[in-house]
Amino acid sequence: MAVGERTRERLSPEVFDLPVEKMRAGYYTDAYFNHARATLLQDGRRPRVVMQVFQKKDSYLGGMDEAIAILKLCSHDWDALTVHALFDGDELQPWETVMTIEGDYTLFAHLETLYLGVLARRTLITTNTVRVLRAANGKPIIFMPARHDHHRVQTGDGYAAYVAGRIAGAPVGVTTDEQASWWGGRGIGTVPHSLIASYGGNTVLAATKFAEWASDDINITVLVDFENHSIDTALAVARALGPRLWGVRLDTSESLVDSSLWHEMGDFKPTGVNERLVRKVRDALDSDGFEQVRIVASGGFTIEKIREFEEKRVPVDAYGVGSSLIRGSNDFTADIVLTDGRPSAKVGRSYKPNPRLSLVE
Repeated sequence: MAVGERTRERLSPEVFDLPVEKMRAGYYTDAYFNHARATLLQDGRRPRVVMQVFQKKDSYLGGMDEAIAILKLCSHDWDALTVHALFDGDELQPWETVMTIEGDYTLFAHLETLYLGVLARRTLITTNTVRVLRAANGKPIIFMPARHDHHRVQTGDGYAAYVAGRIAGAPVGVTTDEQASWWGGRGIGTVPHSLIASYGGNTVLAATKFAEWASDDINITVLVDFENHSIDTALAVARALGPRLWGVRLDTSESLVDSSLWHEMGDFKPTGVNERLVRKVRDALDSDGFEQVRIVASGGFTIEKIREFEEKRVPVDAYGVGSSLIRGSNDFTADIVLTDGRPSAKVGRSYKPNPRLSLVE
């Protein structure tokens, strides 16, 4: 069931901290929309239109609350507009109408670039994350794209991932406080390579000092690939931290072969985080009495790689996924389909009412 069908609630427009004056002035708008509006105003023409918004893929809607906030705060008279829309998290069919805006076109002509942009970006992230979560069979995902994109996109992307988690019914952890800000969460993370390097490459020492600093509510997870001896390092960390250790994270580079596999190469792809490496680390931890220590796998994980791991029942407890969650496209289009009550769509488009749309108050 879509998250919108469960909650039917929208975020308050104030949550988005929009640059309202600049948006209302057309500062972020494709110039041709500003020019069109200026032309209509000079001519004294104020057509009453129905604007229809759609996209062309099987996907999950993101960014609708933000798009509505733009209309509410940055149009020239929200009360004179009638908007119907789906909810964030709703499942979409190709060409399905996701929103209609009815009213004097000059009141909102300058906002098309903005609401289409947020719908495109957030729907992409929500859809990608839902598919990753489903490939992972409900296992937790750490949403890790922050280092792969501009910091200004973190907030909405993090919320789009959160919506995806509610759709799939699986936990999503984000890595920055900014990503978690719209729902009041906080960023999570592992003991990073940089801290290990700061202690001269001594993973155990870095992990121990981290544990001394960390509060009890932090699930301590340690990267164990720094010296390319994931088994030995995982065991050493587990022995040093005992019950304080929540998990170890395997992150071997795709250009490296972990030392534990050097004598086993020949019948599988040995580089990076692979099935055999995960199984060897799991077996070593279990044999030493650390069955409770989870394994987090990261480093180049995509939907396809996660699906392959799950089909083979590779003993991974959580996945860290980065850049693959923000790649691709999911573009939205807006058309005026009625003008002053008469059909006015361009050839190939038409008015497509959608009974699933709800009136936006």
